[in-house]
Amino acid sequence: MESPRIVLRQWKDSDLGRLAEMNADPDVMRFFTKSLTRAESAAMLERLRGVIELKGWGLWAVDVDGLLAGFAGLWEPAFVSHFTPCVEIGWRFRKEYWGRGIARRAALEAESFAFRTLGLPELVSYTARGNARSRRLMERLGFSRDPRDDFLHPMLPEGHPLKAHVLYRKRANDPPGPSP
Repeated sequence: MESPRIVLRQWKDSDLGRLAEMNADPDVMRFFTKSLTRAESAAMLERLRGVIELKGWGLWAVDVDGLLAGFAGLWEPAFVSHFTPCVEIGWRFRKEYWGRGIARRAALEAESFAFRTLGLPELVSYTARGNARSRRLMERLGFSRDPRDDFLHPMLPEGHPLKAHVLYRKRANDPPGPSP
């Protein structure tokens, strides 16, 4: 059995259709405030592309065997919290790529870039408290959580069901996560 070919790359105009489908999927967007329209996805694609053009890194498009599967990479949160400024590692994938180890492999590529190329001392990752799938991936990547770091997302209104977030951290010299 062959392992799928995974490539992290800059965004292309031709990615919009698959990105918009992913961002409109209620299962994929369950732990985000809402699904996105095609126009919102187009604006997102331009923002992501622009950040990569400016910095040389960001949330890269992830190709699996030549098809856009989602995105993974690095991001600087725009809100203020007890752990910012920082660089976050994050991901989002189309449902058909869930449970195949693809998000883990893509995240490991982004992590390697952060620590080896950029020389960052630490990465953070966070998600809504109930997002067990992302939390398991963070743990498999070797990120650790101190419940004292958990926070209420400042961009969400009081009482919002996704306001409570968990924060995970990984330092450049931390051991790798467990094997898949």
